[in-house]
Amino acid sequence: PGCYRLAGPPRRAAPSIPRTPVTTTPRDAGELAFRILFSSIFIGLGGEHIFDDTLIQNLMPPWVPAPRLVSLASGLVLLSGGSMVALGVRLRLAAVVLGTFLVLVTALVHLPAVVGIQPPPDGTTEWAWVILQRSNLVKNLCLLGVCVQLWWHPPGPLSLHAWLTRDRSA
Repeated sequence: PGCYRLAGPPRRAAPSIPRTPVTTTPRDAGELAFRILFSSIFIGLGGEHIFDDTLIQNLMPPWVPAPRLVSLASGLVLLSGGSMVALGVRLRLAAVVLGTFLVLVTALVHLPAVVGIQPPPDGTTEWAWVILQRSNLVKNLCLLGVCVQLWWHPPGPLSLHAWLTRDRSA
């Protein structure tokens, strides 16, 4: 109704792909919320590293070569790992990628600043610098703990993994 074909063979209905019905529980919704909330810091910081890294470059130790290139590479790592977690696909790979990133950044940037090896950037008071670096160190340790747990975390039915592996023969 409302649409007329002028020529050509009659249209055939697209074949439907039978799908196994998906039932979800509040636990499944919680698992999805966990993945989205946990990954949001990596996706957000990844975008910041790529699109506006002025602050990030200011916080980098002076020995970092090609700060913009390092920032772009870091942003891609954060975005890819965070996206895998948010989508619920290849969680073990995401855990290794993000965990490795956290260990490196914590050991090379935040820990030296906390123990006084890396001085604050020009225009930054020492107490603010120490507080910033301590909070980032503790935050990274907490995130690393989640990455360790993510190694054994199965993606729930509200994940790309579940959608890709769903039995479509029923």
